[in-house]
Amino acid sequence: MTSLSDDPGQEQWLDEEAGRIVRPYVMTRGRTKPSRGKFDLITLVMTVEAVAPGQPGLGPEHHTIMDMCEERPLSVAEIAAHLDLPAGTVRVLLGDLLDRRVVAIQEPHRGSDVLSLDTYKAVLNGLRAL
Repeated sequence: MTSLSDDPGQEQWLDEEAGRIVRPYVMTRGRTKPSRGKFDLITLVMTVEAVAPGQPGLGPEHHTIMDMCEERPLSVAEIAAHLDLPAGTVRVLLGDLLDRRVVAIQEPHRGSDVLSLDTYKAVLNGLRAL
């Protein structure tokens, strides 16, 4: 257990198993959709410009995302897993970064190698028949 207060008379305890203190909707200021971009789970994100800490509108999670995507591109799913945040929250944070032009995204290729919905349904029906 960890004390959240320096004053011994006002001890507040938080069990380490309780999880994060700040809820995801606070990080996104109540927004549920990104301002720009669709951000599929396999969309790749790469930092293209460093931003100094303390910029208005950017929280520590924004900076963590920029740091993570500096070395190599990461997918939205990887970023969400590393931050232990819901993908929807990460999408909103990425939209903020895209608005500031500090990240670049690479959307997944939707070419001929993507199977149709009918193909997936046929496979699923075949598996159910087994």
